[in-house]
Amino acid sequence: MDKSKRPFLKSKRSFRRRLPPIQSGDRIDYRNMSLISRFISEQGKILSRRVNRLTLKQQRLITIAIKQARILSLLPFLNNEKQFERTESTARTTGGLRTRNK
Repeated sequence: MDKSKRPFLKSKRSFRRRLPPIQSGDRIDYRNMSLISRFISEQGKILSRRVNRLTLKQQRLITIAIKQARILSLLPFLNNEKQFERTESTARTTGGLRTRNK
């Protein structure tokens, strides 16, 4: 049989196996900020398991660790620096709070 008549066979391509994002020695804990910060987006959201390339068990542990770090104020809940600057500048232009004169 000719190679041209075998449409369903895939070509044998070599691929590079990706390294796992969490090594066996890494401990998933709310105090390990260098590890936790890798799994948070710029906006402060927890990245999905598909993006992180984690197992289900690892993703659950990472999520719990991030939530614990947020509650203990080690991490912010949101990272809205640009929005905060915009509201600050509008407060300056409107004059801010006015006090009553008696």
